[in-house]
Amino acid sequence: MTTAARRLRFLRLWQLALLLVMLGAWQLASRDQRLAFFLGEPVQVAGRIWSWFMPFGFGASGLFPDGLPGHADIYHHLGTTLLETVLAFGIGTTLGLACGLWLALAPLASALLDPYIKAANSMPRVILAPIFALWFGLGIWSKVALAVTLVFFVVFFNVYQGVREVSPVVLANARMLGANRKQLLRTVYLPSATSWVFSSLHTSVGLAFVGAVVGEYLGSARGVGYLILQAEGTLDVNTVVAGIVVLTACALALDGLVGRLERRLMCWQPRGAETERR
Repeated sequence: MTTAARRLRFLRLWQLALLLVMLGAWQLASRDQRLAFFLGEPVQVAGRIWSWFMPFGFGASGLFPDGLPGHADIYHHLGTTLLETVLAFGIGTTLGLACGLWLALAPLASALLDPYIKAANSMPRVILAPIFALWFGLGIWSKVALAVTLVFFVVFFNVYQGVREVSPVVLANARMLGANRKQLLRTVYLPSATSWVFSSLHTSVGLAFVGAVVGEYLGSARGVGYLILQAEGTLDVNTVVAGIVVLTACALALDGLVGRLERRLMCWQPRGAETERR
């Protein structure tokens, strides 16, 4: 085993130990019923998650706690939230990449649209949720539209900045070698923008989940956000925390996929540069 592998394993062990310490402290604190009412109990939270995903859970009714989703229901709700998130992530990233490249390479259009882009980015986009619900209804597309507005600007500004910061020396050398506009786009601008895109995608994953869940909060009949809202209405903090844990696990899994894709596509980049960028 190499030194780097040993260091990584040692780091993972310390991270696991820290998690166990935090869970232990949480469990000890939750022995006070007044704190448990606000913080929940780790054992109860684990029980909720188990009852959601295992065919035979446990609870007050013998199978599932009363009023909570069963084994089949949680997959239906989670599938809805994941579909909204993935659609928003893909659409927002594509639009952000296309618009960022276009405006970075079109100075006149960039100068003309600059105040409008800044105004749209400054707007608290959560207030658009009722408008999207009016336009697209209470189905998944109103949630997708809200999440797209969150993802778009993160990707857009990173791509825009990445293209604008291409080294003039590299551009001059490429032009001197006879590269035309399309070749410059493929061999200079896109590689520069790609490194910035991946640095923003890790943030965009979380924002896509935020948009989907907030949209479900404001009007929906399914989704993990809807389940959390229902639990909040009955002051069931354990179910609220269980929903948060499930969403966090899904976000980490999607972020891990983005990280694997980044390592595969950015294999030409020095490892130190990637670490420094993060």
